[in-house]
Amino acid sequence: VQLVESGGGSVQAGGSLRLSCTGYRSHVNYCVAWFRQTPGKEREGVATIDRDDDKYYGGSVKGRFTISEDNTRSHIYLQMNNLKADDTATYYCAASIGYCQRWYVEGHGRHFDIWGQGTQVSVSS
Repeated sequence: VQLVESGGGSVQAGGSLRLSCTGYRSHVNYCVAWFRQTPGKEREGVATIDRDDDKYYGGSVKGRFTISEDNTRSHIYLQMNNLKADDTATYYCAASIGYCQRWYVEGHGRHFDIWGQGTQVSVSS
């Protein structure tokens, strides 16, 4: 299994981006997550989604970011609206077998064993 992220880029504050993750095993129960990290800081959970469409969000992105899956169950998206300079980071897609639990988004990624290579998001103020 190999996760591949895309959709990163540079945007001004207040703008939007949509990240995409593909490569997870949609034929089994899964939890897919977005994390982000900046140099010198601990990895931060952004959002999680599972096969039952249960979703959890990190506190700093609630109301601005939306995680979703397409109808073919081949892509997980992260729609990011009203972006702020503090959202600047490398964003990683991660996956694990089984349904998501609420604490996964707060666990700094310890539960997840499959990771993508990351995509950079830069927000200028």
